[in-house]
Amino acid sequence: ARDSREMNKLRNFTLKTVVQRRLPHVNSVRFSCGESRSGRGLVVGLYQKEGDKDPKLTPSGEKINDRLQGKLTELICETKMTGHLGKGKIFNNVDNEFRSLAIVGVGLEGIGFNELEMLDEGMENVRIAAGVGASSLQEVGCTEVFVDGMDYAEQAAEGAALSIFRYTDTLSKRNRPIMPKLDLFDSPDMEAWTRGIFKAEAQNLARRLADAPANCMTPTLFAQATVDALCPCGITVEVRTMEWIEQQRLNSFLMIAKGSCEPPVLMEISYCGTNPEDKPILFVGKGLTFNSGGINLRTCQGYEAMHEFRGCMSGASACVAMMRCCAALSLPINVCCILPLCENMPSGMACKPGDVVTLLNQKSLAVRDLDKPGVVVLADPLLYGQITYKPRLVVDVGTIGLGVKKAFGGGATGIFSNSHYIWKQFQSAGALTGDRVWRLPLWNYYKKQITDEMGYDISNNGRGLACSCLAAAVLHELVPCVDWAHLDTRGTAMLTKFGMIPYLGERRMTGRPTRTLVQFLYQMACP
Repeated sequence: ARDSREMNKLRNFTLKTVVQRRLPHVNSVRFSCGESRSGRGLVVGLYQKEGDKDPKLTPSGEKINDRLQGKLTELICETKMTGHLGKGKIFNNVDNEFRSLAIVGVGLEGIGFNELEMLDEGMENVRIAAGVGASSLQEVGCTEVFVDGMDYAEQAAEGAALSIFRYTDTLSKRNRPIMPKLDLFDSPDMEAWTRGIFKAEAQNLARRLADAPANCMTPTLFAQATVDALCPCGITVEVRTMEWIEQQRLNSFLMIAKGSCEPPVLMEISYCGTNPEDKPILFVGKGLTFNSGGINLRTCQGYEAMHEFRGCMSGASACVAMMRCCAALSLPINVCCILPLCENMPSGMACKPGDVVTLLNQKSLAVRDLDKPGVVVLADPLLYGQITYKPRLVVDVGTIGLGVKKAFGGGATGIFSNSHYIWKQFQSAGALTGDRVWRLPLWNYYKKQITDEMGYDISNNGRGLACSCLAAAVLHELVPCVDWAHLDTRGTAMLTKFGMIPYLGERRMTGRPTRTLVQFLYQMACP
């Protein structure tokens, strides 16, 4: 046992060392003569050297360099900085206005959309540079950080605001890190900067909700946090209790909820940004505030430890954050959200493998695997939303199938859709936000694996290994006559372990794909 513990310590140390070596970072701090003047810091971009050309400062960096009579250029040459993306250094006390200057590589100048990567690399590079610089200045104690817009003020705001976020609700005051104030430096594009701050703060809201311990974010507490976040923005929030859920016969939702002592809650959220007669876009977010696996109890260790599944409500948290950002940006579109919130726990009241429930559309659904409750929780709320709101488009979001995580890791969110137009809109949105989505098949092959049964109409797990495709096939059966997209965020929304994005914290919930959802709505509202 002792040898096993030592080996685990060695493995963890090795993994941490490899991760730290691979992530972009400001790798050293240089001190110049002089006294510390204030807690102000500045992030400046440095374009990568090309051929015989030296690395080049951004226009804002050049202004600082001129003010310092070429001192920045001397320091860059002396420290052999190359401008490679995310690599940089901090110089302290070289300027009268700023105590610390973080010079961070932005990569190649003028880079744009990469079709093979399906990513606007210019925008993403600015997010990374601003994020690495802002978090590095946060670590050296700066209380106010100014960020060079680097030609993309909105993306600089996103990267900086996302990188300095820390979940501090469960820390004592003395152990809470400094949260610096962010400002745009030397750019007139304040409107774009403000948009970026709104989007990043929305994603940080999703991260805070998803990262909270399960006892601090029960269905009732999640509902209260949502009311506190959205009602001041003029968004309508209705909180439905157990009695109402039973009256509406949302039985699939109750099948999972009844195993826990925590009462379930269903939330209806409405944002009206245009003519109230216009049909809304309906979002349904999976809101399992803790998923133990029910009777099919999960392991506490291994590839996915049980404590990580406090993040099974990240679909609901992303929808809440998206609604807040829609209101902040005043998007001219009508949006509705339905969030079924409950826990999946083992008890004498819990659903048993093989139990069958009749849905609102009179089809029977067999719950054969309690470790896959996502589609069961979403089934009746999805049908209820279509009956109530008559939407023009339905989008459901949740951490559903392990297959997407094994296929994409944290690289992309899996999307299934019955509309090529909707898929292309999401693909375009992901390319712009850096939070990409990728389409997976929704074929009759998978439909047969979940419907070809003798004793019931649909099974929640189907037959075969393609768990994400089978889950999408189940949900597709519940959306027969309207454009629909299913976003499986199992690999992107929960804990970041592998291939970390530099401006998102290590081993923390990510809040993804909040910004992609907001960008998608913007494209639908302003085609």
